[in-house]
Amino acid sequence: MKKELTGKVYDIQGFSVQDGPGIRTTIFMKGCPLRCPWCHSPESQQFHAQLSWISTRCVGIEECGKCLDVCSKQAIAPGKTIPNPSTLEPVHHIQINRNICDNCGECAAVCYRDALYICGTDYTVEELLDRVLKDRPFYDQSGGGVTISGGEPLSQPEFVHRLLKRLKESGIHAALDTTGYAPYDSIKQVLPYTDLFLYDLKHMDSRQHKIVTGVSNELILENVQKIAKDGGKIQVRIPVIPDFNDSKESFKAIGLFCKSLGDAVTVIQMLPYHNLGVMKYPRIDNSNIVLEAEPPSDHKINILKKLLEDQGLPVTVH
Repeated sequence: MKKELTGKVYDIQGFSVQDGPGIRTTIFMKGCPLRCPWCHSPESQQFHAQLSWISTRCVGIEECGKCLDVCSKQAIAPGKTIPNPSTLEPVHHIQINRNICDNCGECAAVCYRDALYICGTDYTVEELLDRVLKDRPFYDQSGGGVTISGGEPLSQPEFVHRLLKRLKESGIHAALDTTGYAPYDSIKQVLPYTDLFLYDLKHMDSRQHKIVTGVSNELILENVQKIAKDGGKIQVRIPVIPDFNDSKESFKAIGLFCKSLGDAVTVIQMLPYHNLGVMKYPRIDNSNIVLEAEPPSDHKINILKKLLEDQGLPVTVH
């Protein structure tokens, strides 16, 4: 029997109001080819399921310790004793040997505080459709719908294509949040079923783009030009990152490029950098370089926003 197609999802967020028009349900697909150091969802980067550990939820091995007993790989051992941030009582934590751990989830299954959990679950298209249909009254009242995000959802192209098609058949507005770093054949396949592309533009200089994110931007820029030419609607998203793209020169260049896309661009959404994702990296023992910087001031954001508006571009800040 042929196995039913599944997609790997790391989160489903209801009542989302920043991922497209209206109230939406956002489905976060696992896996991304970029390594942006400001990424606020490091659990999205790898394509496989990962064991995550939130130390502040752990009650310690004296009170529980079940994870040590069930780990067949002996990847979990006693770790450091650290004061509980709320009570200041000492808690004897665990430590995870990531070189041994195979992300099987045995420990997560017995962790009653959900300090240990598996990030990455396989869903069929129909399972996800059943989930999002529960939120349909919110879509109907607000002009919302479903956004497929990531990671990079186009790294799971066939699954995303089938999901978008089913959303279209169900009369649900569908948005695709993408880095644009994918073969255009994958984008062309989903174009008829995508009402709106939420398209990241990070930097116009290819060399700088590659140094910081790990990939160059030629494919990204070519793809968004093709989407505009083929009739797609685009909401450009610009992460405003200190010492990377927050200069006037950088924003003028991005604005000129967006202007060249014509009426395909519905709005430009500026996303000021924040450091809320920094705490997530230790949960999965991610050793990538993490950006820790001061968020841009409102004054700076307003200056950059005006630069885009002076080019006749509609701009919002989130």
